[in-house]
Amino acid sequence: MMKSTNTMKNIKRSFFAILSTCAVVISCTDLEEELVGDFTGDLTVPGVSVDLSQTDGSNQAVQDQIGAAFEKLRGGTAGHNDYWSVQTVSSDEMQVGQKGGDWYDGGIWLEMHRHTYTAASGPLTNTWNTAYNSITEVNNTLAKSGITANETAQLRVLRAFFYWRLIDLFGNVKIVTSPGQDAPQASRQEVFNFIESEVLAALGVSAVSASMDLTNSDLTTSPKKYRINQYAAVALLSRLYLNAEVYTGTARWQESADAASWVIDNGPYVLTDESVKVKNLAKRPGVATDPDELLGYPAMFAPNNQDNPETIFTVPFDGETGGGMNFHMMGLHQPSQFSFNFDSQPWNGYQTLQAFYESYEDGDIRKKSNFLVGQQYSYAGTPLSDWAADDFNADGTKNLLLSYSPEINELAPNSIRQSGARMYKFSHAQFERNEKSNDFPIFRLTEMYMNRAEATARAAGDWSLALNDVNVIRTRAKVSAYSSIDAAEFLAERGREFYQESKRRTDLIRFGKFGESWFEKGASESFRTLMPIPTEAITSSSGSLKQNPGY
Repeated sequence: MMKSTNTMKNIKRSFFAILSTCAVVISCTDLEEELVGDFTGDLTVPGVSVDLSQTDGSNQAVQDQIGAAFEKLRGGTAGHNDYWSVQTVSSDEMQVGQKGGDWYDGGIWLEMHRHTYTAASGPLTNTWNTAYNSITEVNNTLAKSGITANETAQLRVLRAFFYWRLIDLFGNVKIVTSPGQDAPQASRQEVFNFIESEVLAALGVSAVSASMDLTNSDLTTSPKKYRINQYAAVALLSRLYLNAEVYTGTARWQESADAASWVIDNGPYVLTDESVKVKNLAKRPGVATDPDELLGYPAMFAPNNQDNPETIFTVPFDGETGGGMNFHMMGLHQPSQFSFNFDSQPWNGYQTLQAFYESYEDGDIRKKSNFLVGQQYSYAGTPLSDWAADDFNADGTKNLLLSYSPEINELAPNSIRQSGARMYKFSHAQFERNEKSNDFPIFRLTEMYMNRAEATARAAGDWSLALNDVNVIRTRAKVSAYSSIDAAEFLAERGREFYQESKRRTDLIRFGKFGESWFEKGASESFRTLMPIPTEAITSSSGSLKQNPGY
């Protein structure tokens, strides 16, 4: 990450609130220093009160023997320099622009954006290691005595999910199923077969159908979102089959559609509409446009989203005890600290590409919910300033107001520090530390609608068959229904819906668009759809891992 001077370590949060009324701007923080907050429990400053219990996921918590394995999901899912970053920065969603001396990081993010990444890439090494460390924890837990049939089934599906990440990114990997085991490198087809067979075994069926009977499954229908039930397992199969042609060369569209239909028709989940509301924990008393509550779509991703009725399987993050999500640090410029009274200054790294932001229609509730753009204000309603601003007004004077512009001047070497819409889908709470408390959905019902729409259309060679399901989602977004649709528009709609949910790279590959040109990126070679197996992994394998072609 970028390195600079830390000028305000360990300042109490109540003092942050006082400073923010003055729109004070301070210099960049040392991002490698771990900052520890001074408060626990409810936090109160004049005009702002935050009840931290509102982000408590105790309603979803389960007391069992497999918690340590599920905690591994926090690794890389919603943080910097791991799986999420690789999936996102290699796509047309975001860049991590070099801002002078900040965020060059040896060029790794420029390479990820331009598709010139190598086997020595740190983010790719982290992604590989995180997946295999997670698989090791699952294998260790499975080897313990006293694990129930239900726990065993959940663990097998969880391990299959980690292997889905590996097959999607790296292709030919080792299938390790017991502690201390080494294994030969398996083909992508073999890894696909393993994932499929593990999930089907947990479900107690030999194949998926829209009318399948899962009464013999060791998985339950418990709605607890921090564990795997029948619906989460079937959702994983829908995603696997949707990408089967990429992974194996053989399409499995009908199975993907059938699996998605089964979840839609049998699950207890409902699309999040405006009847679903949560308190807006980011509300600033001095900003009249801040609502008291978040309704519908934005409620699904808020810090207090743990009980949302649309989410099927989620990763529980918690700023106090379950770290790993730091979107606010990754994306916001330093002065935005005083909009939300953060524990420390954000890092000002990730920027949404202009074309992606502008793909949303005005009036689309996702556009307002997903991004921060324009002039930024403190919690007291004071316009924030940026005394280190590097953009200028028309008369040549410096623009000292902090205003996020959708337009980005360049990727490197001097990407303007205020440029690019900033991610806000997983919205913030007042007084957040470096870690957020928003739960991250691995599967939600909308994905099943979109999977069914796409798979049905592809199976029949008729994109009009996607209209009904897609228009259900567009209605929720308050944009007009499509009267017709093609593959390109369907891909765009998936992008708008699943922004910041680490799906974009996978979607672009499936639609044959990953190698195309976009902002500051030329056309890339076809072999780039597979990431290189990290040099570190190959070196330590004693010759049992072979590199992917092209690297």
